[in-house]
Amino acid sequence: MTTKHILPNLNRYRVVLASASPRRRELLAGLGIRFESLSLDVSEDYPKELPVEEIPCFLAEKKATAYDISQDCLLITADTIVCFEGRVYGKPQNRSEAERMLTELAGKTHLVITGLCIKTAQKQKTFSVTTKVRFATLDREEINFYLDNFEPYDKAGSYGIQEWIGYIAVESIEGSYFNVMGLPLQRLYSELKAF
Repeated sequence: MTTKHILPNLNRYRVVLASASPRRRELLAGLGIRFESLSLDVSEDYPKELPVEEIPCFLAEKKATAYDISQDCLLITADTIVCFEGRVYGKPQNRSEAERMLTELAGKTHLVITGLCIKTAQKQKTFSVTTKVRFATLDREEINFYLDNFEPYDKAGSYGIQEWIGYIAVESIEGSYFNVMGLPLQRLYSELKAF
């Protein structure tokens, strides 16, 4: 691997991805961008009156604010939510919550919204990307199989599109597939290129 970034404007920065998500790390590495990763322990609380579509950007900025940025650092933070009928589906706390989410999403269309914040000591850019996902009907046996064999507890909406449930449940998708995984790569790349 070359020591330079594919994007020359990033060469003067130490790029840091502040995320505990192994999927986000894997996706960002796929862009050919050298980066360090770290986990930030930031509460994912948000003001209850905040419009649903603004929540991921609010949380991405909250994570960015929690990190003490040096002059040579370019920080990337992200937060993904699943939204169905105006309700936010974050990470499930337990199996019964995961089962409830999947049961409610089955046979319906939901939104996946990822908010991203790119921040340096000099400037900050925040944006979000929305993808529409249509689920097929799922029976109890299929939901239980997924919950028994996979780990939905670190995923918004209790599912990973790249896992078994994505193979059998996703009827259609409108927008970025990688956004549903947690990092809308094309938009992030174009924002970094312009940054």
